Amino acid sequence: MKFYIKTFGCVQNQADSDQIRQSLKLAGYKQTDKIDKANVVVINSCVVRESAENRVYGLIENIKELNKKNKKKIDIVVTGCLAGWIKQNNIKKRDVMANYSWVKFKQIEDFDIWRDKLSIINNKLIVPISFGCNNFCSYCVVPFSRGREVSRKFEDIVQDCKKGVEQGIKEVLLVGQNVNSYGADLVGEKQSFKTMGKNRIFSLFPEILAKVAMMGFEKVSFISSNPWDFTDELIEVIASNKNIDRLIHLPVQAGDDLILKKMNRGYTTKEYEKLVGRLRQKIKGVKISTDIIVGFPGETDEIFEKSFQFYKKIGFDIAYLNKYSQRNGTVAAKLYKDDIPQRIKKERWLRLEKLINK
Repeated sequence: MKFYIKTFGCVQNQADSDQIRQSLKLAGYKQTDKIDKANVVVINSCVVRESAENRVYGLIENIKELNKKNKKKIDIVVTGCLAGWIKQNNIKKRDVMANYSWVKFKQIEDFDIWRDKLSIINNKLIVPISFGCNNFCSYCVVPFSRGREVSRKFEDIVQDCKKGVEQGIKEVLLVGQNVNSYGADLVGEKQSFKTMGKNRIFSLFPEILAKVAMMGFEKVSFISSNPWDFTDELIEVIASNKNIDRLIHLPVQAGDDLILKKMNRGYTTKEYEKLVGRLRQKIKGVKISTDIIVGFPGETDEIFEKSFQFYKKIGFDIAYLNKYSQRNGTVAAKLYKDDIPQRIKKERWLRLEKLINK
């Protein structure tokens, strides 16, 4: 039996796919890089944007046609965020199952993963430290597709990293949907504090990051962090360890306080700017990358121009720009009309691309 695996989406999905790949090989399957030679195709899906979800359906249709053409049966297993979203979204489940009743939808946790197997991709150790998210940003499906945030055991993460060092791996990437809130669910005494408009529980991320940084890796990175969990303690850990990556990914998503509030981001532009100021003051040579959504409902020309000037003032080194895509089941889809034409979204996207990523 041969399998082919296709991965859409983030680094978390890439790490999961590597685990699935190893599990299938242990079960006696052989991997092929030609889809028409496979008996089973595993699609590790992403649903953050509608276009990503549509690519999954497109691949399913292509395999269906391939089966007809070659008069064979390639089984399809869809896992990842689409499978998770279908599990929690009854409307989506009815729609998808009606069209793809012959496709198996399998949860990531249903695979035999994270049992003494490392994910090493392009000579980099990928270590997921948490899964899911508790933040419920109004536009985002991750809490519905990945579930609530669950942290891996501290000692299991340490053990993975030690094995990587022993195997001569020079670079490690710590991964989580909200990586810098790691361990909030593991803290015995649920002591909370308020930061950037959100009530938070103290995390163990500064501790695990410092521990990994002292293991001997030449480079330690992490993704994806959120502003409200970027504490002064975390900044001090980064500043004190030269092998921690100086490129910090800090999603801003919007440059206007009204839009940020509608997004349920919790912070204001002023608070975000102050955080960036502390990072640049404490960490020599720091660079800031970010995520920005253009065309969120209610983003008038005036609001966009104000946002444009804010982004210009911050001076991001890299920006991952996305045009707003309404996702059924999210708060934004329920409360706000997608009132910005695609033409205007594209124009704004191009302006920001030229400003930041030129």
